[in-house]
Amino acid sequence: MATADDVRRIALSLPGAVEKLAWGMPTFRAGPGGKIFASLDDDDQVMGVKCPKEDREELIAAEPAKFFLREGHDDGYAWIRVRLGALDDEAELRAVLADSWRQAASRRLLAEHPEVGVSGEAE
Repeated sequence: MATADDVRRIALSLPGAVEKLAWGMPTFRAGPGGKIFASLDDDDQVMGVKCPKEDREELIAAEPAKFFLREGHDDGYAWIRVRLGALDDEAELRAVLADSWRQAASRRLLAEHPEVGVSGEAE
């Protein structure tokens, strides 16, 4: 089972990632002053990550125990919630975080680190 400590360790291992408190929750950003690519909910059981709006419905339908939206909050954003306890293993957590990081990272940061693939590992 993935934990908040696992999220923090993996998120901060991504190139240029920084942690910043926002709305009373830890958020992880792709570079100083960068966009948020992950956050931990206040119960440390759920993380939010970037996800294209057009992909959310399919993910939720395929794995509703794992993915969900916080109604009234996530509706208008390219964001999805992930139940940490439902992730299969650390590799899946790493892949989810790396995918979210790639969506939030600047073009420059992406160009400097093409080795960060969807799996979070060097390609």
